[in-house]
Amino acid sequence: MTDNALRSVTIERAGPGRFTVTNARGGTLSFGTGEGTDFTPVELFLAAIGGCTAADVEVATSRHEEPTTFSVTVTGNKVEDESGNRMSDLEVAFSVAFPDGPSGERARTILPRAVKTSHDRLCTVSRTIEAGTPVSATVSDKADGDGA
Repeated sequence: MTDNALRSVTIERAGPGRFTVTNARGGTLSFGTGEGTDFTPVELFLAAIGGCTAADVEVATSRHEEPTTFSVTVTGNKVEDESGNRMSDLEVAFSVAFPDGPSGERARTILPRAVKTSHDRLCTVSRTIEAGTPVSATVSDKADGDGA
């Protein structure tokens, strides 16, 4: 691993059922448990899958022509069974259009290959999910709670 390999975010409770995530560059995003309009963690998970592939595809196609439409829909089913909660049947669907002309035709030609390459090799998010990477959860001693 290189010194640039580590990625991290910090999540702070912002109130009942509300949280703020901060990245290493200082960007923030609020989310919640589904009681309001805030994104839920599952919706952020779906956004991460689609956003990763969308970024890869946008780079590959827009160098030839700017799209007139670029939309990605990510769907999945929440499963609650004896193994616990999880998502199944994850699908990423692209709807992309380019103007007529040679550069638009080149971008249209590249689109399916760009989607496949992102899915098969480039998108860290979906590749990690499909690899079945273990996730560990621990409790830190750093909590400065009300004294135990």
